[in-house]
Amino acid sequence: MSQKNKETPSRIADNKKAAYNYFFEERYEAGLVLEGWEVKALREGKVQLTDGYVVIRDGELFLIGCRIDALKTASTHVRPDSIRTKKLLMKKDEIKRLVGKVEQKGYTLVAIQLYWKGGRVKAEIALAKGKAEHDKRSTIKDREGKREVERAMKERHK
Repeated sequence: MSQKNKETPSRIADNKKAAYNYFFEERYEAGLVLEGWEVKALREGKVQLTDGYVVIRDGELFLIGCRIDALKTASTHVRPDSIRTKKLLMKKDEIKRLVGKVEQKGYTLVAIQLYWKGGRVKAEIALAKGKAEHDKRSTIKDREGKREVERAMKERHK
């Protein structure tokens, strides 16, 4: 009997800006089509997901704005393109459902994080709705309030 790999997913990169700019409705997991040099760079943490978003073209998902910087030791025959559009892999029925929801007013697909799962790179994407300016202010207010509470608790326990 073979035992499934029960490795816990380890994070590669997070898109913290997305949580500030969007409300997440639903989250999905998608595989990433990468080149060899990109995988090596991800292992070294040479990735920026801050501007990452997902588009749908011809019934397929593509990650745009995810920057993977090549290592200095990259092979001489490889021409690394750090902002290359990367294809996302999901089941067809999930993609069809996403297409229907994205066509509704105000929904967009945003890349939230990249992580390792069973030796493969996965992307967590979310069906998101943009926040209005007052929602962003309330997010900042909540965050500041939590910091104040944490500071007070720290001072109290000293």
